[in-house]
Amino acid sequence: MDALIIAAGFGSRLRDLSDSKPMTPVAGVPLLELGVRQAKAAGAAKVVVATGHEAEMLEAALCGLTARCGIPIEAARVDDWSKPNGWSVITGAARIDGDYLLMMADHIFSDTILTGLAAQGGKDRGVTLAIDRNTDNPLVDPDDATWVETEEHGFIRAIGKSIPVYDAVDCGAFLATPELSLAIAAAIAAGKAGSLSDGMQALADAGRAATWDVGGAWWLDVDDPRAHALAEAQAPRELAAVYAAAMGI
Repeated sequence: MDALIIAAGFGSRLRDLSDSKPMTPVAGVPLLELGVRQAKAAGAAKVVVATGHEAEMLEAALCGLTARCGIPIEAARVDDWSKPNGWSVITGAARIDGDYLLMMADHIFSDTILTGLAAQGGKDRGVTLAIDRNTDNPLVDPDDATWVETEEHGFIRAIGKSIPVYDAVDCGAFLATPELSLAIAAAIAAGKAGSLSDGMQALADAGRAATWDVGGAWWLDVDDPRAHALAEAQAPRELAAVYAAAMGI
């Protein structure tokens, strides 16, 4: 199993803190390094990073990150980083054979989330999404969250930022199969913009989009200064093993 980290976007809501969202430090460790180390701890053999905005700078940092983290890392540059994030998935997934952990560069997770998610594959699904059923989680920004409506058996009925009915929030971590990038490409061919949610909804409509409840485990979307402050305060405790490895303790 490999991992794909999406790190191609502009990161406008963190521009006051950093010129590069993926390289924004959280308690001294860049977000991208936290993601790479978490993917490795969950069993990934290789990490592909989808780059776009300021790609040259980010790609130049990957060699040092490979050495520090002890896992192969390669870049997959998106032709047009201004397009929706599904294009990054298509570009990155082309470098991966088989199933993979899919993560957003600005999301961080307690250790149990990625390790638990990595064990959720099955022939009945093309993707499994980590969800939090605590829709009132105080760490979640309700104006930016992607919401999920599930069916009786936990498969996705609807997903998006503005769906009217929901019972969970998307945590930003997926166990994907090759079906996901194919679904995004099919959605684009059908006239959609090409967001990850477009592909997820297509798989949901086909009964192929499963979920896995994180069960109250800690996670955070570090998307703005408020969330960054929360991460600075909480991440070293919640991600103790990752920080210990990063600091060489």
